[in-house]
Amino acid sequence: MNVTLSDAITLGVQLFALFNVAALGAVSLVWLERRFLGRLQGRPGPNRVGPFGLLQPIADAIKLMSKEDVAPGSSQRLLFYASPILVFVPAFVVWLTFPLARDVVVRNMEMGLFFFVAISVLSIVGLVLAGWSSNSKYAILGGFRAAAQLVSEIPIITMILIVGMLSDSLDFVKVVDAQATVPFIAVVPLAFVIFLVAGLAEVGRTPFDIYFAESEVVGGPFVEYSGAHWAIFFLAEYVNTFVVGILGALLFLGGWRWPFGADLPQVASVALLMGKAYFIVLVIFWIRGTYPRMRIDQLMAMAWKWLIPLSFVLFLAAAFQLKFEWPWWVLTILSLVILVVPVIVQSRKQRNPALALAARYAANAVVVQAKPRPAPASEDVAGATPAAEGTSP
Repeated sequence: MNVTLSDAITLGVQLFALFNVAALGAVSLVWLERRFLGRLQGRPGPNRVGPFGLLQPIADAIKLMSKEDVAPGSSQRLLFYASPILVFVPAFVVWLTFPLARDVVVRNMEMGLFFFVAISVLSIVGLVLAGWSSNSKYAILGGFRAAAQLVSEIPIITMILIVGMLSDSLDFVKVVDAQATVPFIAVVPLAFVIFLVAGLAEVGRTPFDIYFAESEVVGGPFVEYSGAHWAIFFLAEYVNTFVVGILGALLFLGGWRWPFGADLPQVASVALLMGKAYFIVLVIFWIRGTYPRMRIDQLMAMAWKWLIPLSFVLFLAAAFQLKFEWPWWVLTILSLVILVVPVIVQSRKQRNPALALAARYAANAVVVQAKPRPAPASEDVAGATPAAEGTSP
């Protein structure tokens, strides 16, 4: 295929615009998270730099860019400085195939979902290399934890396969068109729950911010970074969070079509998609302000014992629904049953030991009966009454 100069210029302009959209989205999430968490915790949040604190992320960026950029003397310098780029580039490249509206996309691919899965996992390589090249024990532990959290990619891939099965395509535009009347969150609500939980673990958001847990491994794979290189890790985290929001809106919330059905004008379509994406992002921030951090063993147990089995069972349910051509609401009922039954089993499993312990404490408890206080003698009351009545102020 011959590439002309005009094609190269057009592609360059599109990539530049896409980079600005991703960067501005990430910067907006920084401000939004601080304001939203401040609202949840009863404090104002950033409100000094600019109107409503809108310029606070810019001030933070200037501060980070002006900090001294140092590296450990025993580190592998080339890999040490290349690792932040390896983390950020996959987070940016996946935006190439994200349609913000029907015709607002850099490259619409028929295998767009497959492209996303193939590219998104590459950021883990950058985290592992960042930990290893730092030549620091805490950084290496954080890199190993980041690699271990890659297990959360299995449920995400399974949910993407389910969406591809229901829409009969791996093209993002066709996936959105398949949700013109009923979004997939209504067809397979469990798939959206698994996608959101696994997405939190994939991008390292609370309660799965385990590989850089300050209380355990100081700062994770980028504990030795400072200044601009640390800022790239920080920016990549928020870009990935925005990716989860956009992907959830495209795959489960109907993209730019539902609930209106027909295509809206481009500006309205982009605004509708962004509104859904920001709604998912707010849910992610709400989870951060509500739940504490999990331990690494708890994450592994939840992934292997719950998320992966549930995703496989839901995959089989979707396959049977398509094979026998059942109505879509049958899959909704199956999804809810698959979700409710393990919740009941797990709650009883956790409740029974607590009830047994409480019963054992009750059986060994010492019952102490308080002796009733004797009533005052009648003559004392009668003798005290005239004196009380005869007193005068």
